[in-house]
Amino acid sequence: MSQEALRAAFLLEALPYIREFYGQTIVIKYGGHAMKDEALRKSFALNVQLLRYIGVNPVIVHGGGPQIGNMLKQLGITSEFRQGLRVTDDATMDVVEMVLVGKVNKEIVNLINTQGGRAVGLSGKDGRMIWAQKLEMAVERADAPPEIIDLGKVGEVVAVDTSVITSLQAANFIPVIAPVGVDEEGNTYNINADSVASAVAVAVGAKKLILLTDVPGVLNKKGELISTMTLHQAAHALEQGVVTGGMIPKIKCCLEAVDGGVSKAHILDGRVENVILLEMFTQGGIGSEITSK
Repeated sequence: MSQEALRAAFLLEALPYIREFYGQTIVIKYGGHAMKDEALRKSFALNVQLLRYIGVNPVIVHGGGPQIGNMLKQLGITSEFRQGLRVTDDATMDVVEMVLVGKVNKEIVNLINTQGGRAVGLSGKDGRMIWAQKLEMAVERADAPPEIIDLGKVGEVVAVDTSVITSLQAANFIPVIAPVGVDEEGNTYNINADSVASAVAVAVGAKKLILLTDVPGVLNKKGELISTMTLHQAAHALEQGVVTGGMIPKIKCCLEAVDGGVSKAHILDGRVENVILLEMFTQGGIGSEITSK
């Protein structure tokens, strides 16, 4: 088949999916290698722009852990991690907010806009969009009471006010959200970006939640890709220890999203160019998906 015929075949394959997703909201957690490699950054921006042009409403939630770590190192502030989470005192929280909201968020907005899109940067404090509370962590110990870990200004999502998001979407803007939230007293919290993406996806009634990672997807114990799982199968995989390490919280976020009404949640390899389009507009898709049934 010629290159021209292949291009036409791809467009025809994409057509029913374009119809399906027209007018729908897709929440994308942007992070990992896709934020570092210049070609992948451009690919991401063009993918997001194309979604908007064909009538899909993308909402971007981003991380920024490595950038935060680099800035803390430059300022001589030592980071401590407990259970994979950064202990965040007041000084660290100031740096986290500065990097996530003032630097990383605006870089992503600029990236999308320079590729022809219309993006607007937000943090969870804008319009009190992300209501948060302090994350309480207890670690079970053998033959001893649980250890209570104080993570400082690390929070979890309590509620999402979608009014700012929907207003921007109505004006054809792409919201780009930094994972910073605020509580009733006005205290600022650093929140895991996957968790924010999941909560936003549920709140806006998203058709899909997409988490971009640095792995092909969810792997079984033989190292083989699990392309599709139901809620029950994914929960069982967690219980049986099939899912390990950093994939555990990502699966939990996907479960929360689908259980909250999101049609499908996807874990995709952000190192693959145009991975968002490959997932959404091809029959076979790519990566791993979790469905309600």
